[in-house]
Amino acid sequence: MSIMQCSFILLVFIGAVRSQVNPATCRYPLGMTGGKIQDEDISASSQWSESTAARYGRLDFDDGDGAWCPEANGPRRQMEFLQIDLRILHFVTLVGTQGRHADGAGNEFAQRYRIKYSRDGSRWVSWRDRKGSQIIEGNKNAYDIVLKDLEPPIIARFVRFMPITDPTASVCMRVELYGCEWLDGLVSYSSPAGEEMTIGGQQVYLNDSVYDGAMGYSMTEGLGQLTDGSWGLDDFTQSHVYGVWPGYDYVGWSNASFSSGSVEMTFEFDRIRNFTSMKVHCNNMYTSGVRIFQKVVCYFHSESDWEARPVSFKPIVDVTSPSARFVTVALGNRMANAIRCQFAFSDTWMMFSEIAFQSDTAVYNTSLVPTKRGHPTSTQPGLDPTHKTDDSNTRILIGCLVAVIVILLAIIIIILWRQVWQKMLEKASRRMLDDELSSHLSGHREPFSHRQSSLSSDSESTGTYERVFPLGFVYQEPSGLRKSPEFQAMENLAVMSESSDPHTSITKDDVPPYAETDVVRQQKATSSHCYSIATISMPPGRDGALEEFPREKLTFKDKLGEGQFGEVHLCEAKGMKDFMKDNGSDIGDEPILVAVKILREDATKNARNDFLKEIRIMSRLRDPNIIRLLAVCVESDPLCMITEYMENGDLNQFLSRHKLEDLGQDPEHTATISYSVLINMAAQIASGMKYLSSLNFVHRDLATRNCLVGTNYTIKIADFGMSRNLYRGDYYLIQGRAVLPIRWMSWESVLLGKFTMASDVWAFGVTLWEMVTLCKEQPYSQLSDDRVIENMGEFFRDQNKQVYLPKPLCCPDALYSLMHSCWTRNAKERPTFEQIHAALLECQAGNVLSDESDTNTQF
Repeated sequence: MSIMQCSFILLVFIGAVRSQVNPATCRYPLGMTGGKIQDEDISASSQWSESTAARYGRLDFDDGDGAWCPEANGPRRQMEFLQIDLRILHFVTLVGTQGRHADGAGNEFAQRYRIKYSRDGSRWVSWRDRKGSQIIEGNKNAYDIVLKDLEPPIIARFVRFMPITDPTASVCMRVELYGCEWLDGLVSYSSPAGEEMTIGGQQVYLNDSVYDGAMGYSMTEGLGQLTDGSWGLDDFTQSHVYGVWPGYDYVGWSNASFSSGSVEMTFEFDRIRNFTSMKVHCNNMYTSGVRIFQKVVCYFHSESDWEARPVSFKPIVDVTSPSARFVTVALGNRMANAIRCQFAFSDTWMMFSEIAFQSDTAVYNTSLVPTKRGHPTSTQPGLDPTHKTDDSNTRILIGCLVAVIVILLAIIIIILWRQVWQKMLEKASRRMLDDELSSHLSGHREPFSHRQSSLSSDSESTGTYERVFPLGFVYQEPSGLRKSPEFQAMENLAVMSESSDPHTSITKDDVPPYAETDVVRQQKATSSHCYSIATISMPPGRDGALEEFPREKLTFKDKLGEGQFGEVHLCEAKGMKDFMKDNGSDIGDEPILVAVKILREDATKNARNDFLKEIRIMSRLRDPNIIRLLAVCVESDPLCMITEYMENGDLNQFLSRHKLEDLGQDPEHTATISYSVLINMAAQIASGMKYLSSLNFVHRDLATRNCLVGTNYTIKIADFGMSRNLYRGDYYLIQGRAVLPIRWMSWESVLLGKFTMASDVWAFGVTLWEMVTLCKEQPYSQLSDDRVIENMGEFFRDQNKQVYLPKPLCCPDALYSLMHSCWTRNAKERPTFEQIHAALLECQAGNVLSDESDTNTQF
């Protein structure tokens, strides 16, 4: 547990709301089974007998006669209910039911049931699913527990289970509720009803379909889509939910329907609170006329009337990004039990999918007050819907809070002490690991061995790596061009000696599974583009050389991807001529394509500093084969960096559209490319990497997807590949914490977490293989991801069982030998980029890499 986590727990203890509820994790049992819900808070419309009273309706309990059972059969059976008072508002996402088994003595259960809920004990709402059905399928026997997700979830204090049975059948129930406390305190919001929109001949319904209040021209006294804990996608016509209509996630309004040019919404809360901020998730798909609100004015109601002094807020809108996002509105610690906000339009449409409030309660949280005793079972909770705070408890509450704070401070101190010891132990363990690995990593191998063998079919898959399909927050930003200082601490790992006996028996268990700790640590240190200036040789240049580019001159064209830092967009930039005057190219006044990296609005201070460090270093890189940073937008948020983007896109997609000229393809129907052009492009990549290696930069993600193609087959190395949805299959997730391109990585990078210039050379060999195959297949396409990792283990063992990438069709032997030299087991025996570049230049001149040449002595 980190200090930040402890701080979060502390804030929760003192009743501060920091984030909107997450339905995926808000699934805790609320106390029927565990006993947190007291007997006096469980009531029912009737009961068979005292031994089947409401208090026996607890899931998985067999007290009494084993369940709650309503009284004898009759026409009122459909009105019977078991009611639970949660004392305060809760966000309920799941319910569980069970029949009366009673060790085989009973066999009564509810095959179907309905749920009603209330926030105040007087107004009751029938729960409906997304299709409008009230019926929930229940149990098929008396002993199994059946769990049902409530989609949509409910926000309630009182919940009633109402069994549906044949009037002549007997029924009994045991139940549990699952969810978490509703810390927002919001009990209702009112607004104009959502409207319909027509786009491209498609009807988009932007109504609040799960609103549980009164519906008409306006919505009053209810909660719905804006408080369901789920926010909409960038494209408002799409949804997280399967099978729903376009626009389901959003509530939207047209500017034409409001003469005032704004939408007024009123939010009512359970008590007077001290409001710090409001978070509004807005759609910003401006290509369809949808934008974030231009301005919001909020009024506050406290004791008896609305205050005259409002809070006004204007969001800073990123004109280059159509992505939906949360806008945080500062409310200035105003005291209120109701808030009325007027959201002004900035375009034709305005759409919200979620609204959350952060506040400190102005009175003591009743969840900390001891539960009342002696509450009669027959008393209807609706007669006493709220708990009044007794002033005599004030001192007790303050004492409890002080005690909690002292305990948490003690926990923080203990955690810090443990972290210091863990670091000391980790250093000692690393020294032991160095000694152990040095004894194992000393096998002998024949250089440029072409032996290939399939992996054993009965070898077990470890399943450590899993393929990442959805592009989301688990993706890290591209590794970029950098060398982390932590690499220096592992320079002594995997020192390979040629003196060992090549026949030494090494079992599968001797292979390191993978260097998870090192890999994750390195990605955390480098995935946010944090260059370590202390460990690199900085190129000549001066800081602050980049000029501020006017944001209004950027026009969004396409979204290239999304990473840890933020989003990467393809934009059209006007007036870039003055920013490229020292680039040696005359672009005139025509707009050019650029790639724009945008820092997230919610980025931490460290991420912001890392982003600025990347700008500083990227601005000083000057090489014709490295993508160049052209300008920045740093005078206001969000921070942006603008880099070159080549007109022919990335090399992977470019080559996949071509055929080899040597294969005799019909040039009229198929675009062709010759080997000489491929060698020329490979030489450019090697030249760019030679420049980076001279500065001690380690790229860590060299591949055709990270090379851009310009006119006349110009190549420039970039780092957009990992953030692009197109290439999500090239990366693999390590236990939810890091993604790695394992099919391009050297064995020591996969197994030991060691990234060096030599590991970039390995990746260059794979990149060269991609180019010769014209990117028609993924490297090691015949192997699963687990088998790729097992193959790395064979490189570690060095028993000539490792599988190499096969020789591509029509590839000269000497060119394949060059690839093979990049995959030499001993990292020190691999060629340098300077040697590779020289060899490829000789190849262009026709002196080396001819069909029968031998490169064994080149390096």
